[in-house]
Amino acid sequence: MTLVTTLKVGRLTVHALEAGVQKLDGGAMFGVVPKPLWQRRIPADERNRIRMAMRVLLIEHDDGLVLVDSGLGNKEAAKFLDIYGIENTGADGRTTLEDALAELGYRPDDVKVVLNTHLHFDHAGGNTWIAPDDPDKRVRLTFPNAQYVVHGREYAWATHTNERTQASYLLHNFVPVAEAGKFRFLEGPSAQVVPGIGVIVTPGHVPWHMSVLIESDGDALLFPADTIPTAHHLPLAWIMGYDVEPLRTLESKRALYARGVAEGWRIAFEHDADTVVGRLVAGARGVELSEVEVRSKVAD
Repeated sequence: MTLVTTLKVGRLTVHALEAGVQKLDGGAMFGVVPKPLWQRRIPADERNRIRMAMRVLLIEHDDGLVLVDSGLGNKEAAKFLDIYGIENTGADGRTTLEDALAELGYRPDDVKVVLNTHLHFDHAGGNTWIAPDDPDKRVRLTFPNAQYVVHGREYAWATHTNERTQASYLLHNFVPVAEAGKFRFLEGPSAQVVPGIGVIVTPGHVPWHMSVLIESDGDALLFPADTIPTAHHLPLAWIMGYDVEPLRTLESKRALYARGVAEGWRIAFEHDADTVVGRLVAGARGVELSEVEVRSKVAD
């Protein structure tokens, strides 16, 4: 079964790549929303975990291939993989992300830009990897020919953690990138990464989290990452317990919806196991989706 969903955004070709599956606690994923409500939408397993995608975007651009987020990578121990229900083993000791690239005829060496929305392990873990035959277990850059891009304040936040945030930031996912001089650090509330691909700071999940907006020829696709991780999180008050500033998440979502509905944006979800992309529209009970595209690959 294919690991790729391809769509056009104006003149740009955008591929949604399945980079694996994780299972996170349903209560944590839905915060103050009671379980009798969220479990109608996503059933939990015997450990109260729900099945979630780790989906990334690959954009074919005149400046080269742009990868948005990088999945988990292959560096974590068996205990970690069990706790988080990780399923991302790929060919040759690498991951599902590399398999998805190969399905399109690409290799990690072909990627020119890696854009991290933030540096949590399931979004930036694939920045680096360990070759399975390396006895020294040396951490290497997964995309050696790429410039990596992240917000500078996010990098500072990720490298100065506390008891609440440290479990989500694993230094071997991003410090080697900085040490290699491969990071471009963005500043300010918004920025252009390459023409047609920009970022908007959407605080809440973490203070300098970025959503990605792809625009071409009057068409637009929003990739909000953990601001709206699944289609089930479209209601304003459905916010993850993982968010460090949930009331700021609420306002980030409100601002995205105001512009997105007015301009007819489509939205692609990083963590929804069923829904890849839809169009934001105003509904009777708030923002809804139309033109929904559904995949069964990670929902099976």
